[in-house]
Amino acid sequence: MSQVNRLSQGGRINRGQPVNFTFNGQTYQGYVGDTLAAALLANGVEVVGRSFKYSRPRGIVAAGAEEPNAILQLGATEATQVPNIRATQQPLYAGLVATSTNGWPNVNTDMMGILGKVGGKVMPPGFYYKTFMYPQSLWLTYEKYIRKAAGLGRSPTENDPDIYDHINRHCDVLVVGAGPAGLAAALAAARSGARVILADEQEEFGGSLLDSRETLDGQPAADWVAKVIDELRCLPEVTLLPRATVNGYHDHNFLTIHQRLTDHLGESAPTGPLGQKLARHRVHRVRAKRVVLATGAHERPLVYANNDVPGNMLAGAVSTYVRRYGVAPGRRLVLSTTNDYAYRVALDWLDAGLTLVAVADARRNPKGDWVEEVRARGVRIIDGSAVVESRGSKRVTGALVCPIDARAFTASGNGEVIDCDLIASSGGYSPVVHLASHLGGRPVWREDILGFVPGEGFQQRVCAGAVNGVFSLNDVLADGFEAGVKAAGEAGFGPVSATLPSAPARREEASLALFQVPHPKPTARAPKQFVDLQNDVTAAGIELAVREGFESVEHVKRYTALGFGTDQGKLGNINGLAIAARSLGIGIREMGTTMFRPNYTPVTFGAVAGRHCGELFEPKRYTAMQRWHLENGAEFEDVGQWKRPWYFPKPGEDLHAAVARECLAVRNSVGILDASTLGKIDIQGPDAREFLNRVYTNAWTKLDVGKARYGLMCKEDGMVFDDGVTACLADNHFLMTTTTGGAARVLEWLELYHQTEWPELKVFFTSVTDHWATMTLSGPNSRKLLAELTDIDLGREAFPFMTWKEGQVGGVPARVFRISFTGELSFEVNVQADYAMGVWEKLIAAGKKYGLTPYGTETMHVLRAEKGFIIVGQDTDASVTPDDLNMGWCVGRNKPFSWIGWRGMNRQDTLREDRKQLVGLKPRDAKVVLPEGAQLVFDPQQQIPMAMVGHVTSSYYSAAMGYSFALAVVKGGLKRMGESVYAMLRDGRVVECEICSSVFLDPKNERQNVA
Repeated sequence: MSQVNRLSQGGRINRGQPVNFTFNGQTYQGYVGDTLAAALLANGVEVVGRSFKYSRPRGIVAAGAEEPNAILQLGATEATQVPNIRATQQPLYAGLVATSTNGWPNVNTDMMGILGKVGGKVMPPGFYYKTFMYPQSLWLTYEKYIRKAAGLGRSPTENDPDIYDHINRHCDVLVVGAGPAGLAAALAAARSGARVILADEQEEFGGSLLDSRETLDGQPAADWVAKVIDELRCLPEVTLLPRATVNGYHDHNFLTIHQRLTDHLGESAPTGPLGQKLARHRVHRVRAKRVVLATGAHERPLVYANNDVPGNMLAGAVSTYVRRYGVAPGRRLVLSTTNDYAYRVALDWLDAGLTLVAVADARRNPKGDWVEEVRARGVRIIDGSAVVESRGSKRVTGALVCPIDARAFTASGNGEVIDCDLIASSGGYSPVVHLASHLGGRPVWREDILGFVPGEGFQQRVCAGAVNGVFSLNDVLADGFEAGVKAAGEAGFGPVSATLPSAPARREEASLALFQVPHPKPTARAPKQFVDLQNDVTAAGIELAVREGFESVEHVKRYTALGFGTDQGKLGNINGLAIAARSLGIGIREMGTTMFRPNYTPVTFGAVAGRHCGELFEPKRYTAMQRWHLENGAEFEDVGQWKRPWYFPKPGEDLHAAVARECLAVRNSVGILDASTLGKIDIQGPDAREFLNRVYTNAWTKLDVGKARYGLMCKEDGMVFDDGVTACLADNHFLMTTTTGGAARVLEWLELYHQTEWPELKVFFTSVTDHWATMTLSGPNSRKLLAELTDIDLGREAFPFMTWKEGQVGGVPARVFRISFTGELSFEVNVQADYAMGVWEKLIAAGKKYGLTPYGTETMHVLRAEKGFIIVGQDTDASVTPDDLNMGWCVGRNKPFSWIGWRGMNRQDTLREDRKQLVGLKPRDAKVVLPEGAQLVFDPQQQIPMAMVGHVTSSYYSAAMGYSFALAVVKGGLKRMGESVYAMLRDGRVVECEICSSVFLDPKNERQNVA
């Protein structure tokens, strides 16, 4: 297999290890040490994708994280699919499979490509907002095709076979970036004895020195890099993290680092020496005393017409591919520049034996050392000029060079078309200020370097090197070393000294400010001049945004999509805001720059989740009686994180038959429920009563020891949040129960209010949900059964409703509560979880003579609904108050302290009589069970869209009552007793229902108080 653009020598690749890979179904060959981008260029692949908005053919532009076009899909199988991988950051490995993320029927012949020819006229900024607003009914159709055309990668539909790690780290100095400044800083800090972490996103440490022409002390710069890395690797307090992007800078010097551990080895992580699966990615969560930001700078492309045609590249990227990978992205090069440093690509190109056709320098008569060296080698330098337009469609075929006046923003004459197949451009360098801006620090514009540098730091950090506006190699090394000494000193370590290597001095001239190359035609009429290649933002689009009134840089960004997505403005931001500033007639300093947010580059969902997935994210929790439930055929449902018995089917029974049997057993004799999952919070302290008064809607001051009370909790808006029974264990000691799913959030809520609103109250909260197992005996024979196993007097007078007692049950110390959620005579037996199985089995054995029947959550739901008892989260939805639930009896309206939700309950809106209120429903056809969630109307004959007046919250068939029933919220329902309401079902049926009381069974509560 021929690598048509591979140079015969040079590069840091291993030519002795060829590897095959596949791109868009075609097999190619590269070498170990290549990136996917380098291998594609080596094989002459020109079009790697289609642009986001206009579907124009796009090629590789850069060589690092700033690459805007080569965003590919990786993976040979569905499970290993990874979307939106930058080819410039993906190491090549044997068997790699990559595809373009868009292009139909293929990336070279894309039917959407017609938009690239006319898109600027029919799809300007704001096109979607202006075009797809109406009719609303077609939005789903619009969305489908817009998403299909957008060219984004797709997520896998099968489970990821890999695992991902999180690790917490602490260090004295974290150095971000391992270029010349970062290496010098790490060396200084490490020699002081500080704990140092050095992180860099590339495969190798060294940054720009890996492909630099410059020497240090007369030796290749890469040799110095190797010596420094060897020294750092031998120091015990130094941690080296290659392939590690510091993607977020957070408060208190907390930084997150996304490290790609095995992406260079294969599409799935291999196994380790002990047969264990290795982690694919790792997120390091680092607390650093001091941070050195040595993040470098991105080369800024020139903005000229058709600058997106494949074959238009950054000058520095061309040098990187030539020197580091041994790849020539073309054969005939034209360089367009505004600065001396870009001339290194001319020298690298010539050294590789390739043809440099011409250099167009926008400056007048440049005379830097590298400029003179290029001129001495016979290269034509056209000063005061620039490439104003590239020619070609799927590959550069020529460059139109014209004289320009950057200050007057004019291009003169017809220009000269120069034959070439590669255009390299450089408009200067933009310091990478993203991390420094994550906490809100505004970058500061520096006219001398034509770039933004980090502003005032809210973090304990030091900036060094190019990010600091320092570009000369000698100055960069000195700045980095000084930063390392300073950071280590501020972290408590002594100073160190060292003799740094030196690079030959080089005469340079100032760079010219050229953020958009003028075209002979006005911007709006010239061929497209792309500013943000990833998001298809053009210079004309930015000018239009300004004309339409978007003057703030943040507004321009959002209207045009400049710097959106994974690009984060790496290449286009400075050029874009400079064009906006010129259009507004102001300076770049006044225009300012947009703010940056984490993540600097994309982080996979796997890395975000780490090991916190499956049972490690949401552990399965089991009660002490789980083994018995399994042995007795229970079907389970997830409630919170608990596995709760749903029902206990006998052979031949389905859910409905089993639930009917269990319900009748409870109503006619006795049933047993494993209620251990209810949240239990132990509350102690001299201010415990006062705290309960403030969080519950009813009063708790006078609750005696030995008694229990039902309570409602509301959020600040007056809406019901949770409910449960709280028992007074001692004067300053209470046991609160919550819903199963609400236990954690209630505890968090109590702690929040205690710590932030009422820290003066002396009260303490402890979750004891797992400590106590709860067995509920419910039914007319429950007292007889329990009496056989306890020494507690269970008589009605001795043990009244809503009280509790301590004693022995089955020979085990227990708390027994006289509480009922079924409306039947009930006892809740609480024992320490370790003893629960023994007590449970004794109750089962003793209950055989009474026909004791285990029942699950579905039966519990039916039984409580027959009594009109609510379930928070099912009959409530964060939009109902206690009054809406007809539970005003549970509201202490005269409490001296305004409890949480009191003001929310008394707003004008919550006092309306036509609010949705909880009522009962009886379908006129007693056999019809309404679907929960069914919408209700008063007039079934009205035209669509109908005026919905409520919905069904709970619906069941009652074996005890012999008919179906439901709970629902209906507008003004409490005053509509006996009236009809209609359920509109999805299948077109209309079910008439009578509005009735929500209490269907035993409205006088006689059953729970039987003797």
